[in-house]
Amino acid sequence: MQKAGYLILDARYSKSSIKENGFTIVELLVVIAIIAAVTAILLPGLGKARAMARRVSCGSNLHQIDLAMHSYLSSNDDKYPCAQDPLPKKQPTDPNIWLWMGRGWKGFIAPHLGGNINAKNPSVLLCPSDKIAPVKWESTSYSYSLAFYHSPEDIDSLNSAYSDLTVLRPVAQKSVNVAKPAGKILVGEWLSNHRVEEMDSGWWCWMGSRNFLFADGHVRFLDSNDINPARDGFPNPNLTIHGIRGIDWLQ
Repeated sequence: MQKAGYLILDARYSKSSIKENGFTIVELLVVIAIIAAVTAILLPGLGKARAMARRVSCGSNLHQIDLAMHSYLSSNDDKYPCAQDPLPKKQPTDPNIWLWMGRGWKGFIAPHLGGNINAKNPSVLLCPSDKIAPVKWESTSYSYSLAFYHSPEDIDSLNSAYSDLTVLRPVAQKSVNVAKPAGKILVGEWLSNHRVEEMDSGWWCWMGSRNFLFADGHVRFLDSNDINPARDGFPNPNLTIHGIRGIDWLQ
């Protein structure tokens, strides 16, 4: 009888152990709630980290573009890319494209970036955060200042990036003539891809922040309000007052 009693007690102990080692529905719900709370805390941080990584990658693109630009200068008597605006059309029905536009100047720099660069293979010409360029601008996120292919006097005669460009004679500027290389923007993001703004008009508005490549080769992420007003009243490196002799930003 004692043996049977021990068996009964052992059985009860075993069932109790199983019950204590398992999870109740309430406990599971608590664990799920904790996981959800931790996820909610971590996700914004992860999103910011991804955004920062894309911004750094965009800046790296501009460093690669700087190397390609220097290669172009070495092959062209120290002169920056230059052509008459608008560029010749491939088809009569094609829209006008100006050299300063990303899809305009990329043809000059592409051979110095290596490989066959096109809309499907943009290489470093597409910012990883740019959702517009692949749809509208042949996957080219960056613009090139027209101050580098017009004289400072001609730039000072303009009030718009489009005005009178068809009658002005383009003049390729030399890198040695840039007065303040650390303050003159050479290439930069057109859109504010890292701080999205509604009604973003690129360099023709005071919205957002962008990565810019300066003539001395350094890249800086700047708010529009940090850039000096240009001839058109906007933070527009195309129409920097006094052209390559002028300053867009200088700390």
